[in-house]
Amino acid sequence: MKVLIVGAGGVGRVATCKLAEMIGESVDEITLASRTEEKCRAIASDISEKLGKTIHTAQVDADEVPEMVSLIRDFQPGLVVNLALPYQDLTIMDACLETGVHYLDTANYEPRDTPKFEYHWQWAYHDRFASNGIMALLGSGFDPGVTNVFCAHAASNIFDTIDTIDIIDCNAGDHGLPFATNFNPEINIREITQPGRWWNVDHWEEIEAMSVHQSFDFPEGIGPKDIYLLYHEEMESLSKHLDIQKIRFWMTFSEKYLTHLRVLENVGMTSIEPVDFNGQQIAPLEFLKAVLPEPASLGPLTKGKTCIGCLIRGTKDGQPKTHYIYNICDHESAYAETGAQAISYTTGVPAAVGARMMIDGHWMKPGVWNMEQFSPDPFLKELAQRGLPWTEVEFDCSTLATQTNNNTPSVGAS
Repeated sequence: MKVLIVGAGGVGRVATCKLAEMIGESVDEITLASRTEEKCRAIASDISEKLGKTIHTAQVDADEVPEMVSLIRDFQPGLVVNLALPYQDLTIMDACLETGVHYLDTANYEPRDTPKFEYHWQWAYHDRFASNGIMALLGSGFDPGVTNVFCAHAASNIFDTIDTIDIIDCNAGDHGLPFATNFNPEINIREITQPGRWWNVDHWEEIEAMSVHQSFDFPEGIGPKDIYLLYHEEMESLSKHLDIQKIRFWMTFSEKYLTHLRVLENVGMTSIEPVDFNGQQIAPLEFLKAVLPEPASLGPLTKGKTCIGCLIRGTKDGQPKTHYIYNICDHESAYAETGAQAISYTTGVPAAVGARMMIDGHWMKPGVWNMEQFSPDPFLKELAQRGLPWTEVEFDCSTLATQTNNNTPSVGAS
Protein backbone atom coordinates (compact mmCIF):
# COMPACT_ATOMS: atom_id res chain seq x y z
CA MET A 1 0.00 0.00 0.00
CA LYS A 2 1.17 3.56 -0.72
CA VAL A 3 1.33 5.84 2.35
CA LEU A 4 1.07 9.63 2.41
CA ILE A 5 2.52 11.21 5.56
CA VAL A 6 1.53 14.82 6.36
CA GLY A 7 3.83 16.66 8.76
CA ALA A 8 7.63 16.91 8.85
CA GLY A 9 8.34 17.67 12.50
CA GLY A 10 10.05 15.30 14.92
CA VAL A 11 7.14 12.84 14.94
CA GLY A 12 6.94 12.92 11.14
CA ARG A 13 10.66 12.17 10.96
CA VAL A 14 10.39 9.13 13.25
CA ALA A 15 7.22 7.73 11.63
CA THR A 16 8.72 8.13 8.16
CA CYS A 17 11.89 6.31 9.27
CA LYS A 18 9.86 3.44 10.71
CA LEU A 19 7.49 3.15 7.75
CA ALA A 20 10.52 3.25 5.42
CA GLU A 21 11.76 0.12 7.18
CA MET A 22 8.53 -1.56 6.01
CA ILE A 23 9.01 -0.72 2.31
CA GLY A 24 9.01 -4.02 0.48
CA GLU A 25 7.00 -5.64 3.29
CA SER A 26 3.69 -3.87 3.95
CA VAL A 27 4.50 -0.49 2.41
CA ASP A 28 4.98 0.02 -1.34
CA GLU A 29 5.84 3.72 -1.49
CA ILE A 30 5.92 6.79 0.79
CA THR A 31 5.39 10.49 0.14
CA LEU A 32 6.18 12.93 2.95
CA ALA A 33 4.38 16.28 2.65
CA SER A 34 4.49 19.51 4.62
CA ARG A 35 3.84 23.22 4.25
CA THR A 36 7.66 23.51 3.99
CA GLU A 37 8.89 20.90 1.52
CA GLU A 38 12.51 21.64 2.43
CA LYS A 39 11.96 19.90 5.77
CA CYS A 40 10.61 16.84 3.94
CA ARG A 41 13.63 16.75 1.63
CA ALA A 42 16.02 16.84 4.60
CA ILE A 43 14.25 13.84 6.20
CA ALA A 44 14.15 11.98 2.89
CA SER A 45 17.88 12.57 2.41
CA ASP A 46 18.70 11.21 5.88
CA ILE A 47 16.57 8.10 5.30
CA SER A 48 18.17 7.50 1.92
CA GLU A 49 21.61 7.68 3.53
CA LYS A 50 20.77 5.49 6.55
CA LEU A 51 18.34 2.96 5.10
CA GLY A 52 18.84 3.17 1.35
CA LYS A 53 15.10 3.83 0.92
CA THR A 54 13.53 6.43 -1.37
CA ILE A 55 11.00 8.84 0.12
CA HIS A 56 9.10 11.18 -2.22
CA THR A 57 8.30 14.69 -0.98
CA ALA A 58 5.62 17.29 -1.65
CA GLN A 59 4.42 20.69 -0.50
CA VAL A 60 0.89 21.01 0.88
CA ASP A 61 -1.12 23.34 3.11
CA ALA A 62 -3.10 20.90 5.25
CA ASP A 63 -5.54 23.65 6.21
CA GLU A 64 -6.85 23.60 2.65
CA VAL A 65 -9.03 20.63 1.67
CA PRO A 66 -8.60 21.21 -2.10
CA GLU A 67 -4.80 21.10 -1.75
CA MET A 68 -5.00 17.86 0.22
CA VAL A 69 -7.43 16.36 -2.30
CA SER A 70 -5.15 17.31 -5.19
CA LEU A 71 -2.10 15.75 -3.52
CA ILE A 72 -3.99 12.54 -2.65
CA ARG A 73 -5.30 12.18 -6.20
CA ASP A 74 -1.82 12.79 -7.60
CA PHE A 75 -0.02 10.27 -5.35
CA GLN A 76 -2.98 7.84 -4.92
CA PRO A 77 -2.12 6.47 -1.46
CA GLY A 78 -4.19 3.88 0.36
CA LEU A 79 -3.57 5.56 3.71
CA VAL A 80 -2.98 9.14 4.90
CA VAL A 81 -0.97 9.41 8.15
CA ASN A 82 -1.75 12.80 9.69
CA LEU A 83 1.18 14.04 11.79
CA ALA A 84 0.37 17.72 11.29
CA LEU A 85 -1.24 19.93 13.96
CA PRO A 86 -4.50 18.91 15.70
CA TYR A 87 -6.17 21.96 14.14
CA GLN A 88 -5.88 20.23 10.76
CA ASP A 89 -7.49 16.88 11.61
CA LEU A 90 -10.90 17.70 10.15
CA THR A 91 -9.64 19.16 6.87
CA ILE A 92 -7.50 16.08 6.30
CA MET A 93 -10.40 13.79 7.21
CA ASP A 94 -12.59 15.72 4.76
CA ALA A 95 -9.99 15.16 2.04
CA CYS A 96 -9.87 11.44 2.83
CA LEU A 97 -13.66 11.23 2.58
CA GLU A 98 -13.62 12.99 -0.79
CA THR A 99 -10.93 10.66 -2.17
CA GLY A 100 -11.92 7.39 -0.44
CA VAL A 101 -8.64 6.93 1.45
CA HIS A 102 -8.01 5.54 4.96
CA TYR A 103 -6.89 7.95 7.71
CA LEU A 104 -4.71 7.82 10.87
CA ASP A 105 -3.66 10.49 13.37
CA THR A 106 -1.92 10.77 16.75
CA ALA A 107 -3.91 13.56 18.45
CA ASN A 108 -7.55 14.57 18.43
CA TYR A 109 -9.01 17.69 16.89
CA GLU A 110 -8.73 21.02 18.67
CA PRO A 111 -10.21 24.31 17.37
CA ARG A 112 -7.66 27.11 17.03
CA ASP A 113 -9.76 29.54 19.07
CA THR A 114 -10.72 27.13 21.89
CA PRO A 115 -8.19 25.15 23.97
CA LYS A 116 -10.53 22.18 24.21
CA PHE A 117 -9.36 18.93 22.64
CA GLU A 118 -12.13 16.35 22.46
CA TYR A 119 -13.05 13.44 20.20
CA HIS A 120 -16.67 14.32 19.52
CA TRP A 121 -15.84 16.33 16.39
CA GLN A 122 -14.08 13.30 14.86
CA TRP A 123 -16.51 10.68 16.18
CA ALA A 124 -19.19 12.57 14.24
CA TYR A 125 -17.45 11.36 11.02
CA HIS A 126 -18.08 7.67 11.83
CA ASP A 127 -21.13 7.06 9.62
CA ARG A 128 -19.64 8.90 6.65
CA PHE A 129 -16.39 6.93 6.84
CA ALA A 130 -18.31 3.67 7.26
CA SER A 131 -20.62 4.33 4.33
CA ASN A 132 -17.58 5.13 2.14
CA GLY A 133 -15.90 1.87 3.17
CA ILE A 134 -12.88 3.63 4.68
CA MET A 135 -11.38 3.64 8.17
CA ALA A 136 -10.05 6.35 10.49
CA LEU A 137 -7.80 5.33 13.39
CA LEU A 138 -7.62 8.07 16.02
CA GLY A 139 -4.80 8.74 18.49
CA SER A 140 -2.13 6.29 17.35
CA GLY A 141 0.67 7.89 19.37
CA PHE A 142 1.84 6.89 22.83
CA ASP A 143 -0.56 8.83 25.05
CA PRO A 144 -3.07 8.65 23.50
CA GLY A 145 -2.29 5.44 21.67
CA VAL A 146 -0.08 2.90 23.37
CA THR A 147 -1.62 3.73 26.74
CA ASN A 148 -5.05 2.88 25.28
CA VAL A 149 -3.66 -0.43 24.03
CA PHE A 150 -2.09 -1.15 27.44
CA CYS A 151 -5.55 -0.68 28.96
CA ALA A 152 -7.19 -2.96 26.37
CA HIS A 153 -4.49 -5.57 27.02
CA ALA A 154 -5.17 -5.37 30.76
CA ALA A 155 -8.93 -5.64 30.25
CA SER A 156 -8.69 -8.69 27.98
CA ASN A 157 -5.71 -10.56 29.42
CA ILE A 158 -5.10 -9.58 33.06
CA PHE A 159 -8.25 -8.46 34.88
CA ASP A 160 -11.86 -9.58 35.24
CA THR A 161 -12.83 -6.06 36.37
CA ILE A 162 -10.91 -2.79 36.33
CA ASP A 163 -11.54 -0.21 39.04
CA THR A 164 -8.90 2.46 38.49
CA ILE A 165 -6.42 3.44 35.78
CA ASP A 166 -3.67 6.00 36.39
CA ILE A 167 -1.83 6.94 33.19
CA ILE A 168 1.56 8.33 34.19
CA ASP A 169 3.85 10.16 31.76
CA CYS A 170 7.40 10.97 32.85
CA ASN A 171 10.01 12.80 30.81
CA ALA A 172 13.19 12.53 32.88
CA GLY A 173 15.27 14.02 30.07
CA ASP A 174 17.35 17.18 30.37
CA HIS A 175 18.21 19.44 27.42
CA GLY A 176 20.08 22.01 29.50
CA LEU A 177 18.02 24.98 28.28
CA PRO A 178 16.22 27.39 30.66
CA PHE A 179 12.78 26.72 29.13
CA ALA A 180 11.68 24.68 26.13
CA THR A 181 8.87 22.28 25.25
CA ASN A 182 9.51 18.80 23.87
CA PHE A 183 6.77 19.06 21.25
CA ASN A 184 4.90 21.92 19.57
CA PRO A 185 5.00 24.71 22.21
CA GLU A 186 1.57 26.07 21.33
CA ILE A 187 -0.14 22.69 21.71
CA ASN A 188 1.89 21.79 24.81
CA ILE A 189 1.10 24.99 26.70
CA ARG A 190 -2.58 25.02 25.69
CA GLU A 191 -2.82 21.47 27.03
CA ILE A 192 -1.38 22.08 30.50
CA THR A 193 -2.90 25.49 31.23
CA GLN A 194 -6.52 24.40 30.85
CA PRO A 195 -8.37 22.99 33.89
CA GLY A 196 -7.55 19.43 34.92
CA ARG A 197 -10.22 16.74 34.76
CA TRP A 198 -10.51 13.08 35.72
CA TRP A 199 -13.20 10.45 35.19
CA ASN A 200 -15.15 9.41 38.30
CA VAL A 201 -17.63 6.55 37.69
CA ASP A 202 -20.07 8.38 35.39
CA HIS A 203 -18.94 12.02 35.29
CA TRP A 204 -15.95 14.34 35.06
CA GLU A 205 -14.40 15.94 38.14
CA GLU A 206 -12.72 19.27 37.34
CA ILE A 207 -9.84 20.93 39.19
CA GLU A 208 -7.78 24.09 38.75
CA ALA A 209 -4.91 23.61 36.29
CA MET A 210 -1.82 22.04 37.86
CA SER A 211 -3.36 22.17 41.35
CA VAL A 212 -2.98 18.47 42.26
CA HIS A 213 0.37 16.73 42.46
CA GLN A 214 2.27 14.04 44.31
CA SER A 215 5.48 12.04 44.04
CA PHE A 216 5.87 8.79 42.08
CA ASP A 217 8.96 6.57 42.15
CA PHE A 218 9.69 5.60 38.55
CA PRO A 219 11.48 2.33 37.68
CA GLU A 220 14.85 1.54 36.09
CA GLY A 221 16.86 4.21 37.85
CA ILE A 222 14.66 7.22 37.05
CA GLY A 223 13.53 7.54 40.66
CA PRO A 224 11.02 9.85 42.39
CA LYS A 225 9.46 12.67 40.38
CA ASP A 226 6.58 15.08 41.00
CA ILE A 227 3.56 14.23 38.86
CA TYR A 228 0.65 16.60 38.13
CA LEU A 229 -2.97 15.73 37.38
CA LEU A 230 -4.05 16.90 33.90
CA TYR A 231 -6.84 16.30 31.44
CA HIS A 232 -5.75 14.14 28.49
CA GLU A 233 -7.79 12.91 25.56
CA GLU A 234 -7.39 9.16 25.99
CA MET A 235 -9.53 9.34 29.13
CA GLU A 236 -12.48 10.43 26.98
CA SER A 237 -12.34 7.37 24.74
CA LEU A 238 -11.35 4.89 27.47
CA SER A 239 -14.29 5.97 29.66
CA LYS A 240 -16.59 5.43 26.66
CA HIS A 241 -15.27 2.09 25.39
CA LEU A 242 -14.02 0.21 28.49
CA ASP A 243 -15.80 -0.48 31.78
CA ILE A 244 -13.62 1.51 34.19
CA GLN A 245 -14.66 3.28 37.39
CA LYS A 246 -11.93 5.93 37.62
CA ILE A 247 -9.33 7.22 35.14
CA ARG A 248 -6.66 9.84 35.81
CA PHE A 249 -3.73 11.21 33.82
CA TRP A 250 -0.51 12.44 35.42
CA MET A 251 2.58 14.10 33.93
CA THR A 252 5.95 15.14 35.37
CA PHE A 253 7.16 18.75 35.39
CA SER A 254 10.28 20.21 36.94
CA GLU A 255 10.03 23.17 39.28
CA LYS A 256 12.14 25.20 36.82
CA TYR A 257 9.64 24.51 34.03
CA LEU A 258 6.68 25.44 36.22
CA THR A 259 8.35 28.65 37.41
CA HIS A 260 8.87 29.81 33.83
CA LEU A 261 5.30 28.82 32.94
CA ARG A 262 3.84 30.79 35.87
CA VAL A 263 5.76 33.90 34.87
CA LEU A 264 4.62 33.57 31.24
CA GLU A 265 1.01 33.10 32.38
CA ASN A 266 1.22 36.10 34.72
CA VAL A 267 2.36 38.42 31.91
CA GLY A 268 -0.24 37.07 29.47
CA MET A 269 2.11 35.24 27.10
CA THR A 270 0.13 31.96 27.24
CA SER A 271 -3.11 33.59 26.08
CA ILE A 272 -4.70 32.55 22.78
CA GLU A 273 -6.77 35.76 22.59
CA PRO A 274 -5.33 38.02 19.86
CA VAL A 275 -3.97 41.43 20.83
CA ASP A 276 -3.25 44.39 18.59
CA PHE A 277 0.48 44.87 17.92
CA ASN A 278 1.57 47.52 15.44
CA GLY A 279 -1.73 47.22 13.62
CA GLN A 280 -1.68 43.42 13.47
CA GLN A 281 -3.72 40.90 15.45
CA ILE A 282 -1.49 38.27 17.06
CA ALA A 283 -2.13 35.71 19.80
CA PRO A 284 0.59 35.97 22.48
CA LEU A 285 0.98 32.19 22.56
CA GLU A 286 1.68 32.11 18.83
CA PHE A 287 4.42 34.71 19.34
CA LEU A 288 5.84 32.74 22.27
CA LYS A 289 5.98 29.65 20.07
CA ALA A 290 8.02 31.60 17.53
CA VAL A 291 10.69 32.63 20.07
CA LEU A 292 10.99 29.34 21.98
CA PRO A 293 13.48 26.68 20.79
CA GLU A 294 12.20 24.49 17.96
CA PRO A 295 11.44 21.07 19.54
CA ALA A 296 13.37 19.32 16.76
CA SER A 297 16.49 21.23 17.83
CA LEU A 298 16.44 19.52 21.24
CA GLY A 299 17.36 16.11 19.83
CA PRO A 300 21.16 16.39 20.06
CA LEU A 301 20.93 18.16 23.45
CA THR A 302 18.62 15.87 25.41
CA LYS A 303 19.91 13.14 27.72
CA GLY A 304 17.96 10.82 30.02
CA LYS A 305 14.85 8.70 29.63
CA THR A 306 11.08 8.76 29.34
CA CYS A 307 8.78 6.39 31.21
CA ILE A 308 5.13 6.24 30.13
CA GLY A 309 2.72 3.65 31.42
CA CYS A 310 -0.51 2.65 33.12
CA LEU A 311 -0.96 1.70 36.77
CA ILE A 312 -4.12 -0.42 36.79
CA ARG A 313 -6.12 -1.72 39.75
CA GLY A 314 -8.90 -4.28 39.57
CA THR A 315 -9.80 -7.86 40.36
CA LYS A 316 -8.99 -11.31 38.98
CA ASP A 317 -10.85 -14.40 40.18
CA GLY A 318 -12.35 -12.30 42.97
CA GLN A 319 -8.97 -11.14 44.27
CA PRO A 320 -7.60 -7.57 44.16
CA LYS A 321 -4.77 -7.08 41.69
CA THR A 322 -2.56 -4.18 40.60
CA HIS A 323 -0.42 -4.16 37.45
CA TYR A 324 1.98 -1.56 36.11
CA ILE A 325 2.56 -1.65 32.34
CA TYR A 326 5.17 0.78 31.01
CA ASN A 327 7.83 1.61 28.43
CA ILE A 328 11.25 3.17 28.99
CA CYS A 329 12.78 5.10 26.08
CA ASP A 330 16.27 6.64 26.05
CA HIS A 331 16.62 10.09 24.44
CA GLU A 332 20.15 9.56 23.14
CA SER A 333 19.37 6.15 21.64
CA ALA A 334 16.28 7.55 19.91
CA TYR A 335 18.31 10.40 18.46
CA ALA A 336 21.10 8.12 17.28
CA GLU A 337 18.56 5.96 15.41
CA THR A 338 16.23 8.57 13.92
CA GLY A 339 17.60 12.07 14.54
CA ALA A 340 14.78 12.85 16.99
CA GLN A 341 14.55 12.73 20.79
CA ALA A 342 12.41 10.27 22.76
CA ILE A 343 9.25 12.41 22.90
CA SER A 344 9.04 12.32 19.10
CA TYR A 345 10.19 8.68 19.01
CA THR A 346 7.50 7.45 21.41
CA THR A 347 4.83 9.11 19.26
CA GLY A 348 6.23 8.36 15.80
CA VAL A 349 6.85 4.65 16.34
CA PRO A 350 3.22 3.92 17.40
CA ALA A 351 1.99 5.95 14.41
CA ALA A 352 3.95 3.66 12.10
CA VAL A 353 2.82 0.55 13.98
CA GLY A 354 -0.83 1.64 13.84
CA ALA A 355 -0.43 2.21 10.11
CA ARG A 356 0.90 -1.31 9.70
CA MET A 357 -2.03 -2.73 11.68
CA MET A 358 -4.35 -1.12 9.12
CA ILE A 359 -2.30 -2.00 6.05
CA ASP A 360 -1.92 -5.66 7.05
CA GLY A 361 -5.61 -5.95 7.94
CA HIS A 362 -5.16 -6.70 11.66
CA TRP A 363 -7.11 -3.51 12.39
CA MET A 364 -9.35 -2.74 9.44
CA LYS A 365 -13.01 -1.85 9.79
CA PRO A 366 -14.88 1.00 8.05
CA GLY A 367 -15.73 3.86 10.37
CA VAL A 368 -13.92 5.97 12.98
CA TRP A 369 -12.24 4.06 15.79
CA ASN A 370 -9.98 4.46 18.82
CA MET A 371 -7.06 2.20 19.63
CA GLU A 372 -8.66 0.29 22.52
CA GLN A 373 -11.45 -0.95 20.22
CA PHE A 374 -9.12 -3.45 18.50
CA SER A 375 -7.17 -6.51 19.63
CA PRO A 376 -4.06 -5.30 21.49
CA ASP A 377 -1.93 -8.39 20.78
CA PRO A 378 -0.64 -7.76 17.23
CA PHE A 379 0.02 -4.10 17.98
CA LEU A 380 2.04 -4.79 21.14
CA LYS A 381 4.08 -7.47 19.38
CA GLU A 382 4.96 -5.10 16.52
CA LEU A 383 5.59 -2.21 18.92
CA ALA A 384 8.33 -4.15 20.73
CA GLN A 385 9.92 -5.17 17.44
CA ARG A 386 9.99 -1.54 16.23
CA GLY A 387 11.90 -0.12 19.18
CA LEU A 388 9.44 0.33 22.07
CA PRO A 389 9.53 -2.82 24.25
CA TRP A 390 7.17 -2.77 27.20
CA THR A 391 7.29 -4.19 30.71
CA GLU A 392 4.45 -5.56 32.82
CA VAL A 393 4.86 -6.06 36.59
CA GLU A 394 2.75 -6.74 39.66
CA PHE A 395 2.70 -3.55 41.74
CA ASP A 396 2.47 -2.94 45.47
CA CYS A 397 0.41 0.21 45.97
CA SER A 398 1.34 0.33 49.66
CA THR A 399 4.68 1.82 48.60
CA LEU A 400 2.99 4.90 47.13
CA ALA A 401 2.36 8.21 48.83
CA THR A 402 -1.33 8.44 49.69
CA GLN A 403 -1.69 12.20 50.08
CA THR A 404 -2.38 14.76 47.39
CA ASN A 405 -2.92 18.45 48.03
CA ASN A 406 -6.71 18.27 47.93
CA ASN A 407 -9.38 15.57 48.09
CA THR A 408 -8.61 14.07 44.68
CA PRO A 409 -7.64 10.39 45.03
CA SER A 410 -3.91 9.77 44.77
CA VAL A 411 -2.15 7.46 42.30
CA GLY A 412 -3.00 3.85 42.98
CA ALA A 413 -6.03 4.67 45.16
CA SER A 414 -9.40 3.39 43.98
